[in-house]
Amino acid sequence: MSVLQVCAFSVDSFQNTFPQVARCIHSFILPQLCSSSYLKVNHNLFCVNLSNYVYLRVVDDEIEANIEEKELTEDEIEPNFKKLFKQLAGEDAEISAFELCNILKKILAKRQDIKSDGFSIETCKIMVDLLDTDGSGKLGLKEFHILWTKIQKYQKIYRDMDVDRSGTMNSYEMRKALEEAGFKLDCQLHQVIVARFADEQLIIDFDNFVRCLIRLETLFKIFKKLDTEKTGTIQMDLVTWLCFTTI
Repeated sequence: MSVLQVCAFSVDSFQNTFPQVARCIHSFILPQLCSSSYLKVNHNLFCVNLSNYVYLRVVDDEIEANIEEKELTEDEIEPNFKKLFKQLAGEDAEISAFELCNILKKILAKRQDIKSDGFSIETCKIMVDLLDTDGSGKLGLKEFHILWTKIQKYQKIYRDMDVDRSGTMNSYEMRKALEEAGFKLDCQLHQVIVARFADEQLIIDFDNFVRCLIRLETLFKIFKKLDTEKTGTIQMDLVTWLCFTTI
């Protein structure tokens, strides 16, 4: 039997003439060690190489979305908001994606703390698709109220998470903003989001920020609807897949 001791040395112990300053922290009993030499009756020094294999795995966040919305009836909506909606919607009492684009552009033009040229028509179409419950392709009073509340929430998150007050989002700020909005994603998804919604300098403006949140919410809702057995997996045919990927 051979006894191997693992000792801990302080920095000063290497300059100390007394080796007993080393502190033994582990002792191991090893099988008999036999050294060999080509020369007879020759005492040799030898080294023991010890390897310790540690298996590591990445501990990442679970993917989930915590999005809670308070359902309101038209009677619960404030009179001032109803008046505003009537002015914006016009005679048909509905707001299309093109009308929404003009409305939001005027609103964002008044904000000095958010750098934006307004929302693109693609972003407005995504917002209408998410909230259009009756399939009209436009937003009614209740639907527009929900969207208005979302945009106000997104503006606050965007402003609060913009640590350097640049008016835009970098990749780190974007990750924190997504968490604040209720989305828990893994590292791979965060990389995909930055690659898709950021510019060549890895900067995300408010339009792409909102588009990302709306798209994520839409995808989570679709998955939840298709995952009827709550297994975390879904199956779909080609037509469903094509509809799914064109959102």
